[in-house]
Amino acid sequence: MDTTAGEQLRRVAVATLADVPDGTMLMVQVDGTDILLVNLDGVIHAMQGICSHEYFELDKGFLTGDSLTCALHLSRFDLETGEALDPPAELPLARYPATVEADGTIVLGLPEGPIPINE
Repeated sequence: MDTTAGEQLRRVAVATLADVPDGTMLMVQVDGTDILLVNLDGVIHAMQGICSHEYFELDKGFLTGDSLTCALHLSRFDLETGEALDPPAELPLARYPATVEADGTIVLGLPEGPIPINE
């Protein structure tokens, strides 16, 4: 589930492409909300940084192909859609639009006010 359908978004620079080499992830914080950046084959995916099943930082998990696995209970999430692929997680991860500027800056499109997450 993308969190931004029909909303006015603010642009927030959070990192550079050099901070997130291909095949790695980086946790950033915006307004007190953890957001996980994942570089998969040169494409930056941005999603909530906390597992939707139980509070656990997803940057402590691991990448396998096009999915992210939470290290606490081994729930897997699809990087493209955020959908939960394995229990115990049932809710998808909230995703946020990410673009890479010409200078390598990663910019997220985030709503005004609280940043939505699924928990």
